[in-house]
Amino acid sequence: MKTDLAGSEFSEMVQAQFNAFVADPAFPCLGAKAALNAGSYQLRSYARLADPATSAKLYLDLTAFTGWELARAHEYASFIAVFQGPLGLGEMAFERLLWSQLHQLHALDQESWDPLVSSDPASPRFSFSLAGQALYVVGLHDGSSRLARRFRWPALVFNPHEQFEKLRADGKWKRMQKIIRDRDRALQGSVNPMLNDFGETSEARQYSGRAVEENWRPPLPAGDRKSGCPFAH
Repeated sequence: MKTDLAGSEFSEMVQAQFNAFVADPAFPCLGAKAALNAGSYQLRSYARLADPATSAKLYLDLTAFTGWELARAHEYASFIAVFQGPLGLGEMAFERLLWSQLHQLHALDQESWDPLVSSDPASPRFSFSLAGQALYVVGLHDGSSRLARRFRWPALVFNPHEQFEKLRADGKWKRMQKIIRDRDRALQGSVNPMLNDFGETSEARQYSGRAVEENWRPPLPAGDRKSGCPFAH
């Protein structure tokens, strides 16, 4: 498989394959399908996951997404970052790169953490935050044990946290959640054991798609000495 595609060639290939991935009748996530059908998503391609040069561009693109009017107005909106490499990652290697990427983005961020969520990955109220907005992160890669997370290239999907809160407030979340989990069970034979409602356990455990250990902590730098928090400003 070619891995040295020119930027435009790679972007076109990624767009077509991601659309086909989500549009597959077996794909379980209804929110992703709704965003695809409504055009309320942005997909951008990058060179390598967790590369500092990649992070600078991704930070600018994500900041623009958080201010995108359609992302705030639409019930379902997503930003998808797809990377040319590295390929052939095991689940733990991908997990390390995912958290390295999030830490690099945080280091570039000029805004305070979204006050509605916690910056401590051990907290049940944790959510990643960028440009002052909480974002739920979904990792995809070709070595994922979860079929719904198995994509040809490494990818990170960022979903505004507030859209889940709106679904809960409108009474839509539980029914949608049940349908998605039923579809995931039909695809995989089981529901992802990491899935929990916000506030029950840290959503950080869900980001990579790997079934993590009971005492798991995200593979992040130690953070500043004063707070001990890897996402402290």
